[in-house]
Amino acid sequence: MASAMETLSRAMFVAVIVFVATTSSVSASAQEAALAEAPRSKVPYPCLDHQAEAYPFCDKRLPTEQRVRDLVSRLSLEEKEKLLVNKNSEIKNLEFPASEWWGEGLHGVAYSPSVHFGTGPVKRATSFPRPILTAASFNKILFKKIAQVISTEARAMHNENQAGLTYWSPNINIFRDPRWGRGQETPGEDPYLTTIYAEYFVRGMQEDEDYEGRNPSEKSSGKGPEKLKVSACCKHFTAYDIDQWYKVDRYDFDAQVTKQDLLDIYNPPFQSCVEKGKASSLMCSYNRVNSVPTCADYNFLTKLVRDTWGFDGYIVSGCDAVGVMYSNSKYAESPEQAVAYALKAGMDLNCGDTGSSYTVEAVRKGILNVSYVDTALHNSLTVLFRLGYFDGNPKDGPKYGKLDKNDVCTKEHQDLALEAAVQGIVLLKNDKDTLPLSPNKIRTLAVLGPNANDTILTMLGNYASRPCDYFTPYEALSSYVENAKYHPGCINRTSCDGEDWMDYIQSNHQEREAFDRISLRLPGKQEELVKTVSRVAKGPVILVLMNGGPLDIKFAKYDPKIKSILWVGYPGQAGGKALAQIIFGEHNPGSIPGRTYKFFTGEAIYKFGDGMSYTKFTHLFESAPTSLILSAKSKDFCSRLLEDGIPPPPKSDIYIASESDPSPLSQSMKIEIVVSVKNEGAVFGTSIILLYHAAPTAGWFGKPIKQLVGFERVDLHSMEEQKIVFKVDVCRELSVAGVDGTWSVPDEGVHTFSLGNSYPIVHEMKITYEQN
Repeated sequence: MASAMETLSRAMFVAVIVFVATTSSVSASAQEAALAEAPRSKVPYPCLDHQAEAYPFCDKRLPTEQRVRDLVSRLSLEEKEKLLVNKNSEIKNLEFPASEWWGEGLHGVAYSPSVHFGTGPVKRATSFPRPILTAASFNKILFKKIAQVISTEARAMHNENQAGLTYWSPNINIFRDPRWGRGQETPGEDPYLTTIYAEYFVRGMQEDEDYEGRNPSEKSSGKGPEKLKVSACCKHFTAYDIDQWYKVDRYDFDAQVTKQDLLDIYNPPFQSCVEKGKASSLMCSYNRVNSVPTCADYNFLTKLVRDTWGFDGYIVSGCDAVGVMYSNSKYAESPEQAVAYALKAGMDLNCGDTGSSYTVEAVRKGILNVSYVDTALHNSLTVLFRLGYFDGNPKDGPKYGKLDKNDVCTKEHQDLALEAAVQGIVLLKNDKDTLPLSPNKIRTLAVLGPNANDTILTMLGNYASRPCDYFTPYEALSSYVENAKYHPGCINRTSCDGEDWMDYIQSNHQEREAFDRISLRLPGKQEELVKTVSRVAKGPVILVLMNGGPLDIKFAKYDPKIKSILWVGYPGQAGGKALAQIIFGEHNPGSIPGRTYKFFTGEAIYKFGDGMSYTKFTHLFESAPTSLILSAKSKDFCSRLLEDGIPPPPKSDIYIASESDPSPLSQSMKIEIVVSVKNEGAVFGTSIILLYHAAPTAGWFGKPIKQLVGFERVDLHSMEEQKIVFKVDVCRELSVAGVDGTWSVPDEGVHTFSLGNSYPIVHEMKITYEQN
């Protein structure tokens, strides 16, 4: 066999493209173990046949509250203890079967304790891109559509007795630390984008169809729809962005977070998840925040989440976040005390077995009142009733009972997976318009890199299943040309760290749960591989990056031989097709969720929102207020809005006006900013408009330099123009978090709006307040 370098050199004489994937999150052995899972035995549902007549909790005619009370009243303390954990034991005297709460649906119905592909008619499920890529589409409708497909397939599998109905997704932690291995599971580091993602993903999962019809003047509440398609869970609350970094791990990490950062950075996505998404579940994290474990923090779980945000679902712990209070952080002196701390704080369900092993003893020792146990069960069981779990056979359900194996992996679902990948992939560099390529002009295509033809499902990332279909980049790219060559460059996959590049060494899993990165460079000898290919290549070199976390690719950005750079994240089952379609011009790319723009003052290789297109767009502020006069009482209005949610409709003396027209312009405290977008290029393309705001005191006292307050995605044909209307809430979007952990209403002075990074066009608006 020829050496790797000889093969690469020969290939490069006719090379057009180099594919270099960077970081793997799922190993071959892990995937094989998952695919060879044990068969699942059939289990009955509660409230079948004679049960429906024997127990009031089975009577669908009764109010949910009454049914829950009846069920809890029939349980002994020992039985209650067994229902406080994710793996519920059977309650024989009530013919209540064993069940499992833990399901995963981060980017598709995934292998997890309640989801089984080993037996039954459903063997695969649609696998969408990882959230970090989906978020790069800046398409809230896409967020919801993906979640709707996931929940449809989940319900179909439930009806086939292959899945549960409670899914611990989405992950909406803020990806603030670029070393974090789980950042790829999140929508990124921007709180505004993540709040929108949380809202629309949860609505899609739970099918909250009445959302748009609610009276906007009603006080904000976490109460969601009476009946749920599936239950969504926003995790991990809060300030969680470390897993394992040298000797620091998530189990005993104490995040020291200011009140300002909690209000401005870490908590907004969870508030949106509850107040707007109406999520029926929330997961508290492993870590401590300011010395208190989040799962034992009454101020977080009860005062903030339930009392202030109005949450009415169940709160589950990370697995096993209750046990680590005793075994790792030593916050609790005993397992019984850990259980008592968690239940008293407001946690309802323990993922793990601490709750099922020590609750009874905690009650007997007098450190826990049984009323806390009853409250926890009431919260969790209510969600099961809302899911119809106690309504008999799910196939008899009037709304989702007809879903079955034929509703999984449908053409429509797989088309959406492809569309999601296409919308999220980002073009970062394109010298001399190298891309798109013309297939009929290519003599030989060299596709190189450790993941270029990887069949171990690397493109899926973790929390995945066996996909409906799977096309590697090489398979998809080679379909466009007659002569395509492939070489892995590093047989040991992404680690690429052997003395001989052809040596086999198992992947190091550069980013994943329970493992954080120690470097932002390409792993192993991948950078050397890229440079070598660039040096010997006779044709243009295209670098494709498959990664979830930030990378230092400055060397490639300024390498004149590397003509184009594409970021594809972990693009899911259709990632290879999506990449090929973009490279060969069937689709036009958009932009990427980057890092640190709110506070970072240094030089970024690529900024948040950077991204190129095959066409040229112009963006202009068409119309927007230049000055606003806010009534004196509007300060109080904004304060109540930000603190308590949606207040009663404003009175006539609460308004905003302009200097040119002192009559009230808006009593809703919203202004309209109209942006015109024109495609001045020759081809169809998609423009992503990012609207930023900077307060007069930007950069002072921990306040952001600028922050995203709106985004839209628009498709335009050549020379087509469209106007986009942003309705900016003056109270919500123009306020900033203060050091005391409270919102500071819009400052007097000049507020600045800007559009993305590539358009240095700004609009200034002066705010003044009337005197009392």
